[in-house]
Amino acid sequence: MILLLTGLGVLLASGLAALPWRDGLRAGRVAAAGSVLGCGLVTVPAVRALVGWDAPSLDLPWPVPLGSFSLGIDALSGFFVLVVALLGALAAVYGVGYLAHAAGPRRLGVPWCLYNLLLASMLVVVPARDGVLFLVAWEVMSLASFFIVTFEDGREEVREAGWTYLLATHLGTAFLLALFLVLAQSGSLRFDTFPELPAPLASLAFLLAVVGFGTKAGFWPLHVWLPEAHPAAPSHVSAVMSGVMLKTGIYGLLRVLTVLGPPPRWWGWLLVGIGVTSGVLGVLFALAQHDLKRLLAYHSVENIGIIAIGLGLGLVGLAAGDAALAVLGTLGGLMHVLNHAVFKSLLFFGAGAVLHATGTRDLERLGGLIHRMGTTGASFLIGSAAISGLPPLNGFVSEFLIYAGAFGWLAGHPGSGAAGLPAIVAILALAMIGGLAAACFAKAFGVAFLGEPRSEAAAGAHECPAGMRLPMVALAALCMAIGLLGALAISAAIPAAAVVLPGLD
Repeated sequence: MILLLTGLGVLLASGLAALPWRDGLRAGRVAAAGSVLGCGLVTVPAVRALVGWDAPSLDLPWPVPLGSFSLGIDALSGFFVLVVALLGALAAVYGVGYLAHAAGPRRLGVPWCLYNLLLASMLVVVPARDGVLFLVAWEVMSLASFFIVTFEDGREEVREAGWTYLLATHLGTAFLLALFLVLAQSGSLRFDTFPELPAPLASLAFLLAVVGFGTKAGFWPLHVWLPEAHPAAPSHVSAVMSGVMLKTGIYGLLRVLTVLGPPPRWWGWLLVGIGVTSGVLGVLFALAQHDLKRLLAYHSVENIGIIAIGLGLGLVGLAAGDAALAVLGTLGGLMHVLNHAVFKSLLFFGAGAVLHATGTRDLERLGGLIHRMGTTGASFLIGSAAISGLPPLNGFVSEFLIYAGAFGWLAGHPGSGAAGLPAIVAILALAMIGGLAAACFAKAFGVAFLGEPRSEAAAGAHECPAGMRLPMVALAALCMAIGLLGALAISAAIPAAAVVLPGLD
């Protein structure tokens, strides 16, 4: 746990050290160095928890009513810490080149300080073991991301996006406050003191968690802030918000499920329904977009839907006593947490490189970029294939697990009638989502990178700096590595799934 606290200290110290700098390159180098070092330090206890060596914890006195400074890393929180640390470090490296030449008189040390504060807050949210500490870190995360989203506050649409995000995130927080009041039947907000609730209260807590955490995750129709905030933020921050911050909502929901006791089957049906709605409508809205970053934002809603489908099927299997469906659904959802973080960050990096080179995100003003931006184009193509669930890339691995669980349930329960409906709906929805996603990214890649330039900006495009290309290449390689070494990647997620599925490990 000392390494976790040291990593948090490095993140905060380097963010403060970058604060006085006006020059984007110098501020970025200071803050990014701290991000990489801090994220590297916190991965050590996370990996130790995942491999079962230990589950470090820390309890310190904290003069806050009903609260305690309690942290702990088990396999579930270790899995999410690794996702935050990996993408946070790569996005920091990318952001140095992206923000280096940002125009305007503003002091660029401010967004870099806020970026490191955002990473640090997420790295407290995940291992927090006390409700007050969790909510404080959650609020810091929300406020830090709000101020980064509104970085270019001279534009009206950016200000509107920021206020929409702030309103939505605080609406979600209100439901989380109610959730912890329901859970605190023992008079304490420590997670390990929450008693097993009677069925009505457990169901109420589950519904509060779905709304509170679903607002942050981007469940439909709680997603309204997402397609506004992601395009407004700097691209490396968009990558972190989409690839990582949304997953804190998924983590919170999973953590609450670990203290609610055995789930009734309708909890799983509800998550499957939310996932299908989010996935199908997200990809349909993405198809209609001409702004590249807004298109990617709607695909975040789609992929959060896929995660919800997997976790919903896992709950159905757990309630029905079907170990295969419970394990495959939960593993598929957890693997898609990782996979979406990797390929969506890659795609936002690609979109940022296009914006950096051309000054526009409008697909209709692009074209022919593959001839001028070969590395960016190749990386974006790999990310496009991965998000479409095509083999042998990482998106295929997690979607295959969910398919396998759904088909296995139907094969093991022939003629089960309504009991098989969630699996049937999940299969049909995943097939539709995959087909539409492939069509959408065929359009996006073809219009942006193939053909001839359709504007002077596209004709004069240039490849982005090496510091921006290297994180894209690393993530593209990771998309291929997880796809080709799927069994190894899945084995890393099994301990996290075991926390959600006690007795099935």
